[in-house]
Parts: sequence; structure tokens; C-alpha cells
Amino acid sequence: MKIANIDLGSKPVMLAPMEDVTDESFRLICREQGASLVYTEFVSAEALIRDIRSTTRKLNVLPAERPVAIQIYGRNAEAMVEAAKIVEQAQPDILDINFGCPVKKVAHKGAGAGMLRDIPKLLDITSRVVKAVNIPVTVKTRLGWDHENKIITDLGPALQDCGIKALTVHGRTRSQMYTGEADWTLIGELKNDPRMEIPVIGNGDITTPQGAAEAFEKYGVDGIMVGRASFGQPWLFREIRQYLDTGKITPTPLEEKFNLLIRQITESIDRIDEYRGILHIRRHLAASPLFKGIPDFRQTRIKMLRVTKFAELLDILKQTRDLLQLSATQSENTYGSDDVKYMDSNLEAK
Repeated sequence: MKIANIDLGSKPVMLAPMEDVTDESFRLICREQGASLVYTEFVSAEALIRDIRSTTRKLNVLPAERPVAIQIYGRNAEAMVEAAKIVEQAQPDILDINFGCPVKKVAHKGAGAGMLRDIPKLLDITSRVVKAVNIPVTVKTRLGWDHENKIITDLGPALQDCGIKALTVHGRTRSQMYTGEADWTLIGELKNDPRMEIPVIGNGDITTPQGAAEAFEKYGVDGIMVGRASFGQPWLFREIRQYLDTGKITPTPLEEKFNLLIRQITESIDRIDEYRGILHIRRHLAASPLFKGIPDFRQTRIKMLRVTKFAELLDILKQTRDLLQLSATQSENTYGSDDVKYMDSNLEAK
């Protein structure tokens, strides 16, 4: 699959743009683990042209994380064009426009998914941004505003006519937010529309290697995007990539998983400071499957999500790692190493 002249290979798997999640450290780790393309946190056009430091910092990209896309959002065409020009100076590989963010403070102000209620304006902004820059422009959006207005099969070709080089569709409406199941039916219908010549990327509820393979096989999409399932398990990209390429999964070693989480914590602290760096990483710790199903772990989990000192957090993680390693050793002695590998593989796939 190619976005303009950027070759992402066969069946690319991408890291979705997520606010307060896809910082440069996490993007780089996901790239190392097999993500074909990574996206920054979304960037407010208005804040960018006002040179707000917390926003301009989001434009920092590392050479090792390329290819990388910077995503912008806004409701004012002039601001979006000006922001696009500023983004181009940061030299990302791709500029992405967010027409999909469902959160109230964005959508109800007419930005993000709010644009799905004003299609002429959405198309005008897209056309003007495409003309303003020399790098490939892509769009990420949703099926529509609500169940009665699922417009993506008509919107896709119209966006293509604006000059975008790829389109990502999250299989929910804005009204759904992140509830219910993602509906890939219309994504597949859009992909199979003979009018569509640009890549169509599917997003929503890709949580396992098997689910990734099914998305390609059943809906024919050119690429898939992984979002919330990557929280606390960046190794998911490696396992998806391996399954797509070989049809098999070799579970990531426990030690490696903990090392990746510890790396995220230390790099978050280095980038911000100890207190805020740990706060920033808590959603990864809270969501990580590493800690699910551990007997009598509730109090340890609460402590893990409350500590503000790195040394204390590291001690909890090491104790938990040792506990899990001991449990795995005991299981291996009971069932045999091949049985344990089989059970681990099944756990990873769920």
C-alpha cells in the first residue's frame, strides 16, 4: 500500500492518533514493534498559529519513527491552512486532518467529528489544505454524525476529489463515541466502491492479531489502524505483524513486556518530570493486559496507579514481574513447557 510515494508495504498496521497517548516515545516504541506508520497526538490549528508551547511541542518527530503523520484539527478554514503550512515546516511524511474526534469540547464546537454536520465546509477545508502544502494530505473520520446520517460512502469519493491521498474511517458514528461495536460493513462498502482509487484504512476494535487478519480478509481494506488496544501493550504490533506475515504468533516474553513498560515510564519522566511523567503513563498501566487476571492484585493495582515516585513504581512492577514469572514456572512444571506456550498464545489472542 502506498500513500502518495510512501510505501507502507503489504497489509500495513498503523498506530492511531490519540491525545495524551501518542507522544514521540510511544510512537517510536510502536514503530520498533512493527507499526507501519505512526500518528502524533492531534494538534489544534488555532493553538498552533498562536504558538502555544504545549501544542508546538507536539510537532517534534524523531528520525527513527518515520514514516510519521502529524494530525491537525479545527473549524476555521484560514486557521487550518495556516496551521498546515506550519506543520509542513516540521517535515512530517504526511499531514492528516481530523474529522473524527467525538469528544464534546471538540465536536460541539464544530471541529473534529463536528465537521460531519457541515459537509460543504468539511470539503472546503480539505481542498484548501491540500492546495496549501506539498506533502501528502490524508483524512481520518467516522461513519457519520449519528445512526440516521451514516454518510461515509458518499463522503469518501468527495474527499478523494479534494485531493487527499488516503482515507481512514473509524467504524462508529460520532454519537456512539467509543461505545458498542465498530461497524466495518460501510468501511468495506466504501473500499469496494469502484470510484475509490486512494487507500481506505479501517479503524475500530482491532484488538488481536486474528481480528486484524479478519479485517483485511473480510472487508478488503488497504490498511488497518490500532488505537486503544495499544494502551499498555505496544508489543501488539509485533504480534499482529507476525500473524499477518506467517499465520502464527510467538508470544512476547514477559521480561520484554515489562521492559517496554518501564522504558515508557522512564522516557515519559525524562520528557516531562517525575510527577507528571508518571501521571501521563497511568492510562497505559491501567489498561495493560499484563495485570489482568492476577489473583488478589486489587490492592497492588490501586497502589501502582497512585504512586508518584519512580522508585516505588519500579519496585511494584518488578515484584509483579517476579510473581508472574514464578507463576509461569509453576505452570510449566505442572503442564510442560509446550502446554504453557500454547496457553500463553491463546491468552495473547484474546
